[in-house]
Amino acid sequence: MKVGLYSVTYSGAWYRGAGLSAAEFVAKAKELGFPGVELGAKRPHASPVDLDERARAQAREALEIHGIELAGVAGYNDFTSPVLEHREMQLLMLREQIKVTRDLGAPVLRVFAAWRGVTLRDGLATYDMTRRYAENQYPDVTRLEQWRWVREGLREAARFAEDVGVTLALQNHEPLIRNYHDMLDMIQEVDSPALKACLDAPLLARRTDADYVRQAVLETADLQVHSHFGGEFHRDPEGKAVCELDCDYLSFVKALKETGYTGYLCYEFCHPCLDDRHEPAGIDRIDEQAALALEFMLDILKQAGVGPG
Repeated sequence: MKVGLYSVTYSGAWYRGAGLSAAEFVAKAKELGFPGVELGAKRPHASPVDLDERARAQAREALEIHGIELAGVAGYNDFTSPVLEHREMQLLMLREQIKVTRDLGAPVLRVFAAWRGVTLRDGLATYDMTRRYAENQYPDVTRLEQWRWVREGLREAARFAEDVGVTLALQNHEPLIRNYHDMLDMIQEVDSPALKACLDAPLLARRTDADYVRQAVLETADLQVHSHFGGEFHRDPEGKAVCELDCDYLSFVKALKETGYTGYLCYEFCHPCLDDRHEPAGIDRIDEQAALALEFMLDILKQAGVGPG
């Protein structure tokens, strides 16, 4: 298995300061010691709006220069709106993200069933408002209706992905997806060889329950093609990197080993980055967290008897 770095960490959304360009982000990952990266298919990194043919070539060149592998591309989509035009626009954007994935040579494109998005306050991202919007925007729509719209949208996207040789990885991410069973049910119902799974340990309903974590991984089995990890980190009195998120990462990795998974675990910092006074911290704090995250996950791999790929 390999430990990668997801570009949302350096997008400028969560810390005080500018986001890195795609080339700057790749150089940062190299500096920190990550062998691979995941590029978010939105600004400032790999948005189809900005990546013309020349920019896609430059991104591939930056990866080659630094000897960094492209672990995947992260898509952003939401097929839960009852408004037909909204779903068509989402499908169009997802088709363009699939093209970006193909052109960059990435093995997978992470997709959502639904993604509520973020808003900006004082230049920094927040989930607070979009959580309320997602719950109250269409009060007369049923969950079953949304499930069917998502299934329809993913089926159409998967047909296009299959045609161009791209694998989609459905993440076990709310809203709509409530647990890993929902993720697996959706994959089964879409019924496409182009739609696989991105099972993430922090998103599991019982992420501290070793038996539950193992069962989730074993049930996902060879559908698993990508994964993420998160949390904030500090050093304990012995100097060891410790994750502050209560999550059984060791059981998760051990179970991945059982299934034969050899892909990436990409670190993402995707929540407000605050100092000890609850004020926005700068990019130095992100650098510290990314370095500790890499150290932490490499130790987990070692404990699980998995050598980094």
